[in-house]
Amino acid sequence: MSLKERINEDMKAALRARETAKLGAIRLLLAAIKQREVDERIQIDDAAALAIIDKMLKQRRDSIAQYQAAGRQDLVDAEKFEADVLRAYMPARLSDGEIDAAVAAAMAETGAAEPGDIGKVMAVVKPRLAGRADMAEVSKRVKAALTP
Repeated sequence: MSLKERINEDMKAALRARETAKLGAIRLLLAAIKQREVDERIQIDDAAALAIIDKMLKQRRDSIAQYQAAGRQDLVDAEKFEADVLRAYMPARLSDGEIDAAVAAAMAETGAAEPGDIGKVMAVVKPRLAGRADMAEVSKRVKAALTP
């Protein structure tokens, strides 16, 4: 079962169970997926769906920070709930050791040895770790590994 099919099934289950908050979060996700499909005239695969979910999670993190700064706990709670629903569709996060191993493998594969090779390494690492690691953190690790 594809990720998109799983999300549709979860929406139906939330409808039957009358879980309005969860249903709203799932509908937002499906709307984002459908929007991308319509805009680009493509069928979304699992990797593209994970990228959409990752983007939505980042938006939720930013919103939570802004709402906390404004003292709006009710909105913080709503955003955290939506983030939890979205996080359920993401694959398990990789450990630091696994990320370091993937970076080292990509460096060996590309022959990267100097700071100017960050782009080459990231081009190899990004598809392998998408959705399973924070790419900003991966980029920092690549930069640290290539800096003498």
